[in-house]
Amino acid sequence: MIRIAKAACVAAVLGLASQMALAGSAAGLWKTIDDETHQAKALVQINEGPNGELSGKVIKLYQHPDAVCDKCDGANKDKPVNGMQILWGLKKDGEEWSDGKILDPKSGKIYTSGAKLIEDGKKLRVRGYIGPFFRSQVWERQQ
Repeated sequence: MIRIAKAACVAAVLGLASQMALAGSAAGLWKTIDDETHQAKALVQINEGPNGELSGKVIKLYQHPDAVCDKCDGANKDKPVNGMQILWGLKKDGEEWSDGKILDPKSGKIYTSGAKLIEDGKKLRVRGYIGPFFRSQVWERQQ
């Protein structure tokens, strides 16, 4: 009986520790929510590199699974959005990440980007900037 109680206690502590680590890291799977329509658009896998920079890749599109980036330039021109890297170079800056880039596959434009975990790491506020102007989306962490 004591072993079962100890095992349950260890499991609870490990679960709490992993939740606390999750709350401080933006690495993981995120459902993107359109800031205008409030509809789910895609699943993005965000990874943290060895230097702490974040990058993100589309792994699933909800509405148009065969979409291509027809307005993109360079290597992304006419490539499938599914599997495309859309977020890169975000550097940890206190409680946020900044100085990165984000690609809007719909317009083909690349913006300066920042991100911040909110709601105890359950959501990620992602912003794209042009000068003093910005748009934000709130992405939802997926389990």
